[in-house]
Amino acid sequence: MERLLTEDKTFEQIDYTKQPLAAGDYENCIFINCDFSNVNLSHFSFAECQFKDCNLSMTKLGQTALRAIEFKGCKLLGLHFEHCKQLLFSVYFQHCILNLSCFYNIKLKKTVFDDCSLQEVDFTEADLTEAVFQNCDLAGAVFDNTILEKADLRTAYHYSINPELNKIKKAKFSVTGIAGLLKKYDIEIE
Repeated sequence: MERLLTEDKTFEQIDYTKQPLAAGDYENCIFINCDFSNVNLSHFSFAECQFKDCNLSMTKLGQTALRAIEFKGCKLLGLHFEHCKQLLFSVYFQHCILNLSCFYNIKLKKTVFDDCSLQEVDFTEADLTEAVFQNCDLAGAVFDNTILEKADLRTAYHYSINPELNKIKKAKFSVTGIAGLLKKYDIEIE
């Protein structure tokens, strides 16, 4: 069966919870103010696409390809990115809410999270080498056997990272963020 290929198209203010997006491959497309909440995007392929001010909360991503994708101002609650195809997986997030999402065992090298809410996000066994967390809220985020080497968390806040359970060599932290590295020791820093 031949897959639908859609290129260089802009989709605006479409409620995909009522009108399903046609299954297929989307390249260099822009989605603006669209609602994908609880929609099944399994087996779709998105390459060099932008999602602006979209709601993708609880969207199903089984074997979904996300290649060079930009999410700006999007609501992405509870997404399981670990179910995506990992080959050429590449994402960028700006002003997004990713609370309760999961990046278990995903290669996120050099990924940028710019001014995002990442509360209770699971980064267990993820490779965040050289990732940037610019002004991000990481309250309750899980870092377990996570590679954070050369990652930049200088402006991130509310994180708790156990240096004994994660690889943090050459990672960048601010002086005010040191408490997030020492939390397990139950000490008071003034």
